[in-house]
Amino acid sequence: MAHLQTTHRRWRRLVIASLALVTVGLAGCSAKSEAAKTYGIKDNKTSLTTAQIKKNLDVKVITTRQDAQKKLTATYKAAAENTKYTLDSPYVKVNPYGSSPLSALVTFTTSDAEKVSYTVVGKTDHTSITNTVKGGYTKSHQVPVVGLYADTTNTVKITTTNKNGETQTKTLSMKTGALPKYIKDATLTVTKNDKSKMSIGKNKLTILNRTTKQPLAIDADGNVRWYDTNYSQHTIEQWSNGHIMILSKKNVDSDVYNDLIETDYLGRVYKEYGFANKTSSSDSSSVSKKEAKANTETTVIHHDLVELPNHNFLATVSDGSKYKEDTMIEVDHNTGKIVKVIDMKKLLPKSMWSTYKKGGDGKVDWLHQNAVDYDKNDKSIVISSRNQDMIMKLDYKTNHIKWIYSGKKASTWPKAYRQYLLKPTKGTTITGGQHGLYLLNNGNGAKASSEDFMLYDNNIAVTNGNKKTSGKYSQAVQYHVDTKNMTIKQTWAYGKSLGKTNFTPVIGYAEKQSNGNVLIDFGFKNGGQESNVIEVTKSGQQVFNVTLKNAGSKAYAYRAYRVPFYNGNYQFDATK
Repeated sequence: MAHLQTTHRRWRRLVIASLALVTVGLAGCSAKSEAAKTYGIKDNKTSLTTAQIKKNLDVKVITTRQDAQKKLTATYKAAAENTKYTLDSPYVKVNPYGSSPLSALVTFTTSDAEKVSYTVVGKTDHTSITNTVKGGYTKSHQVPVVGLYADTTNTVKITTTNKNGETQTKTLSMKTGALPKYIKDATLTVTKNDKSKMSIGKNKLTILNRTTKQPLAIDADGNVRWYDTNYSQHTIEQWSNGHIMILSKKNVDSDVYNDLIETDYLGRVYKEYGFANKTSSSDSSSVSKKEAKANTETTVIHHDLVELPNHNFLATVSDGSKYKEDTMIEVDHNTGKIVKVIDMKKLLPKSMWSTYKKGGDGKVDWLHQNAVDYDKNDKSIVISSRNQDMIMKLDYKTNHIKWIYSGKKASTWPKAYRQYLLKPTKGTTITGGQHGLYLLNNGNGAKASSEDFMLYDNNIAVTNGNKKTSGKYSQAVQYHVDTKNMTIKQTWAYGKSLGKTNFTPVIGYAEKQSNGNVLIDFGFKNGGQESNVIEVTKSGQQVFNVTLKNAGSKAYAYRAYRVPFYNGNYQFDATK
């Protein structure tokens, strides 16, 4: 009898639970249905299907560079496992993979478990690069050294520490060669470097992410401390594992940037993604027809790349139609397959793109999306559109618009869009041709309804910008967005006081530092003849000012990043 009662009670609980699930399910369906009714914006019909866009881009994982490096990695693996190499007599290889001349690999073994750190001794105060090698206490050591000076016999100190805190230091000399032409010929002039107030720490350098030619990184004195021999365009991003993603060419003589490389600061390649040429286009056409004809280089990832929480990457691309720079793709980091396509022509009013004039290359650059960032707080993305003078936020799962900020009058938007328009508070500037939008308080328990953003406002009225101020200055701007009240407030800015001298009609970036400073790249200063990178405090005091000139055709600084060389997640291991 007891058994029957128990069985009955279990059955009753199962029925109740099942009814609850049905009720929740119906409520969920009702909520989804209500949300769909509330949204009200229908996707536009476009000329290309998602399948056609995927086919046009044709992303594949390739192993060309990894295969070419197999013998080198095998050599370093053997050295790491060879007990004849000790701290007193280590294995040393400068430029271990042939593409990062200002780096080195040092391997050795110790009889006891030790942890290792190293310092590349700087020429002046606050220019030494110090790193602790990830891996903890071990007997086999692989030390990736970065931050050497070019054409110099560098002093590098390797320090081991055992579990008792006892240390030993070996001083090594490492000779490097001269800089290549397109870096050597460029002049870097530092007019301000208050190192005590700069955000440089023990291992930070400033990456000059150029529009073409070799990317490079400089210290507080303006000395080049890293570069990659691979040409890159627009895209060089540091990944969570300490690797970097560089958009390059199959070879330097190619006109197309369609090879995305996951590498490290030593030049080891971990992954390579090849893109078809069908969708490549030139940014020069956005400037003038003359530049479009003069510059034959094209690119498939035209401006930005971001790592998603699942480690896939989201890239800004063109779809292969007559329209360009208005599509995003999510690519599986393991397989290289495109798993999501966002065509902005489907999401925004047809009036924005259907009658937009063609550029010098015959393509319609109506959106010119130049930035994307993923918001961990509510699983959405923020994007920047230069040619619509607009920033906006999308739900990443549904592609539904969450908010839009633009100088475009509310009455000119279709009614379905108007509820998503942010209202600027008094004193808040309208963006014009802006670049580099990204979220500041990303994750860490921040509320998605109350967020802060940073961007570089070129302040050029392309379609909806402020014509009264257009061309008078460019500036870094921080905004606060309150989605409960659908308002946007400018909370900080720097650049207006510099006036027309630092006005840049295209490119630029602003990056907030850990100490509150902001690093600003006025990348296309003086018509692209120079790039001016300035670091300022919250109060607007300049603590760093460097100018890049004579960089070569289009080799100006698209963005400037202050990053650790390298971060704490990075580990080099030739045995894997």
